[in-house]
Amino acid sequence: MYGFVPSAGAVLADWGADVVKVEHAVNGDPQRGLRQTGTFKVEGDPNPNVEHANRGKRSIGLDMARPEGREVLYDLARRSDVFLTSLLPSARRKFGIDVDDIREVNPRIVYARGSALGPRGREAEKGGYDMTAFWARAGTAASLTPPGIEGMIPPPGPAYGDTISGTNLAGGIAAALLQRERTGEAPVVDVSLLGSGVWAMGHGIALSLHLERPMIAPPAGGHGSPTNPLSGLYRTADDRHLAFVMMQPGKFWADVCRHIDRPELAEDPRFATAPDIAAHTEEAVKILREVIAGRPLAEWTERFATLAGPWAPVQDSLQVGGDAQVRANEYVVRAGALELAASPVQFDVEAPQPSGPAPEFAAQTEEILLELGLDWDRILALKAAGAVT
Repeated sequence: MYGFVPSAGAVLADWGADVVKVEHAVNGDPQRGLRQTGTFKVEGDPNPNVEHANRGKRSIGLDMARPEGREVLYDLARRSDVFLTSLLPSARRKFGIDVDDIREVNPRIVYARGSALGPRGREAEKGGYDMTAFWARAGTAASLTPPGIEGMIPPPGPAYGDTISGTNLAGGIAAALLQRERTGEAPVVDVSLLGSGVWAMGHGIALSLHLERPMIAPPAGGHGSPTNPLSGLYRTADDRHLAFVMMQPGKFWADVCRHIDRPELAEDPRFATAPDIAAHTEEAVKILREVIAGRPLAEWTERFATLAGPWAPVQDSLQVGGDAQVRANEYVVRAGALELAASPVQFDVEAPQPSGPAPEFAAQTEEILLELGLDWDRILALKAAGAVT
């Protein structure tokens, strides 16, 4: 349900897996009812809130609380390589779908769990969302929120930590399948939102633990690095921004000076060496701000096409969709009527193409049941009992 674990299934579907989405027989995935996220409201179908994490799957409506429905689920598990769930431990026990239950019908299945806070510890039974477990608790929010701002900087978009964690889970499942192939043993795979958030903040956490102080965001509106004018943000004439991240300013300073039509700065003794540049960062930043503010981003983009050092325009989510480099690498692909972000791993320099859009609720129930060997009399009996939709 929702974004985290379904997005792992979407990645696996992009990699060629046949993914069956098991949904509540009446209500389906609650995310199907999500029509408004912040200021974004979706009317009608297709609904990107569903499509992103569910492209390329098939859907079956199933009531696991009914013995007949649970038997259908066990039949699916017998024929599957992976059992993937986001249900809490209490729900897994209640419905008879915990590790031992599924392993009883298929000892070789890879059992994969996505959780909020991990499988161990006092809070292992608790649920959560990416806002709580990934964003707030794992340190990203505090490290991004500048001093003096009330509250915290929120995630930049819906399912942000969910999607990152789901990709981690898909990778873990792929590794588990390889282990099973090589050793005959199928491990249990665990990925949590909290663990993924800690990993995403891993560099900063390592520094904090070593130096015994938290990572704190610089004041809002600051340039960036206090000792490197070529690592930070600059405003353009059309009120856009570009980011320089040149970690070796001595190597790139002269080239930047040529590209901004200020070649004389390359000979300026204040900026002759990397230590000189570091010592005169404030002066260099003032010069660069004035120069870069004199032209619009489109003109700088054209000029900086040959710039040796790394830089990037600061883009919003709509601008990303029109980025020529994004399009050249097919980082946005079509799934049905929608364009969606492609899952990030490519094989043989080809983008993973979704095998189709997200399924409508329970759209393949009969198809899947027939594949399991049930005849129409049995299927109709299951429907009459409310075990399937």
